[in-house]
Amino acid sequence: MRRRCRPVWTDDAKRSLKQTIQDSFDLGVALSDEQLMERIEQEVFAYSRTSYLTASQKHRAVRELFHSFRGLDVLQPLVDDRDITEIMINAHDQIFIEKHGRLTLTDIRFESREKLEDTIQTIVGRVNRLVNESSPIVDARLGDGSRVNIVLPPVALCGPAMTIRKFPEHPLTLDDLIQRGAITGEAAQFLIRMVKSKYNLFIGGGTGSGKTTFLNALVEYIPTDERIITIEDSAELQIRSILNVVGLETRNANTEGRGEITIRDLIRSSLRMRPNRIIVGEVRGAEALDMLQAMNTGHDGSLSTGHANSTQDMLSRLETMVLSGASLPIEAIRQQIASALDIMVHLQRLRDRSRRVTEISEVLPVQDGEVRLNPLFRFVETGEGPDGRVTGSLEPTGNALKMNWKLQLAGLL
Repeated sequence: MRRRCRPVWTDDAKRSLKQTIQDSFDLGVALSDEQLMERIEQEVFAYSRTSYLTASQKHRAVRELFHSFRGLDVLQPLVDDRDITEIMINAHDQIFIEKHGRLTLTDIRFESREKLEDTIQTIVGRVNRLVNESSPIVDARLGDGSRVNIVLPPVALCGPAMTIRKFPEHPLTLDDLIQRGAITGEAAQFLIRMVKSKYNLFIGGGTGSGKTTFLNALVEYIPTDERIITIEDSAELQIRSILNVVGLETRNANTEGRGEITIRDLIRSSLRMRPNRIIVGEVRGAEALDMLQAMNTGHDGSLSTGHANSTQDMLSRLETMVLSGASLPIEAIRQQIASALDIMVHLQRLRDRSRRVTEISEVLPVQDGEVRLNPLFRFVETGEGPDGRVTGSLEPTGNALKMNWKLQLAGLL
């Protein structure tokens, strides 16, 4: 009986075959994806004649080699998997994923730290960003819109670290969020009326609570005849229902420390672009003042998001953000917040990893030096199901919307 060799496809074999393919390239001749794939297949089949590979290993070898040239190397299959929502690279040989809300350590790893660094430079190069030891932190994005955060040494103590936040191929709608239990139909209809009536909305929540997803869902209800300007650190919003949209994205400084374009710069520029509404993907610092001023200067119906643990905490954080860029009395800042914001929405990721809207509040005028809130909906927990899922619902508080003049102007009261 003929003895079959043991299948052989190792990192060393991959490196050797990749070098062979690279050496065969004609200098100055650019290969199309089809030509490169054909060249890889030829070499893999030639290799398999001396080192036995199963059919599945040949397929894997061709795919891995192609991704190492044109894709994101070992990360490409993870990026292509639509069920994976987050990819966390702690080191070249330690890659975690989030799938169906669960964190898992994968057996996938880069050949070396240098290969991970090469992949990082490929990602930032495609969006004209720069990351190196002198500028070790950068936000970028992939071609499919996935958000990428990169931290290099000396800030990252154990080598380059990268986090990729993926977004659904088809953005979730409010109907999808209702089906998932993230919000009730009654609360969703209330927010739709707020968007159509040009109330200024601010969405707060912790990391991974679904703020961008929720913002995307609300934007779909902006009338299609309006002009929208979006402002983001790295473009994530997917607005498909409106044609008149201009997307703006920040830019880091170059190696000489010049050319930086901040969110503050973009907000100021957007005011000269005749927007009906301005959408700021996320405020983190002094640009909060510019956002509030834009909302106060005739751009009703604008939306933004920010990080906070509660609605009250979000108000406090906005005050701190404004103070970081302007020497204004706290009373003036609170007046700005109260006159600019109409509705605050808070999202939370619960202990069962589900994402829920936990509060919707109306922002009322300042009284006794404090911004007042009028809670309209609050999440009421009723327990846990047999599968550990938190049960409960976003219930109306019984308080009526007090500032309803925009609803009257829109004919929706």
